[in-house]
Amino acid sequence: MRLRKLQGLQLFAEAVQGKKIVYLFRIKSKAASNDAKAIAFTTENGRTKSKDADSTMTKDGPIRTPGTTETEITVSSILAKGDELIDELEDAMDNDEMMEVWEANLAEPSSGSNKFKGMYFQGYLTSFEKTSSAEDYVELSLTFGLNGSGKRGDVTVTAEQQETAEYVFADTQKTGA
Repeated sequence: MRLRKLQGLQLFAEAVQGKKIVYLFRIKSKAASNDAKAIAFTTENGRTKSKDADSTMTKDGPIRTPGTTETEITVSSILAKGDELIDELEDAMDNDEMMEVWEANLAEPSSGSNKFKGMYFQGYLTSFEKTSSAEDYVELSLTFGLNGSGKRGDVTVTAEQQETAEYVFADTQKTGA
């Protein structure tokens, strides 16, 4: 991590833009035949960890006992016409199929081609909402309830998948279409 000295008083790390954190999804039963995919037109992602704690009153004051950590990943996106991944995810929810989810930080490349610092999770799609108003695009809101707390490691993100985070350079020559 590169640090800069600012005015000789404080050190600040470079900030990571939200579009540099991408999520990839796959139905676990399809791991042998399918690569993970990004959801098209994602507008926002989030990862939340929370835990409840019980309080026990003692003569010396309350003591807290932490509960189990619960982790969720949320996705908001605009529905892409013909998006088969969304149909697969909804069917997987209906059939209680285990999902795999990768979080990759494209601002932090690691060793190897198309490898980035990230995390791996397994869990289930627990909420699926499709909202269609008269004047806007169809919006999707998905929530994944995850097992455990995830594992850190290097995530492979192809050049095509990286396009979800930013445009890649295109030359002025015709592409042959």
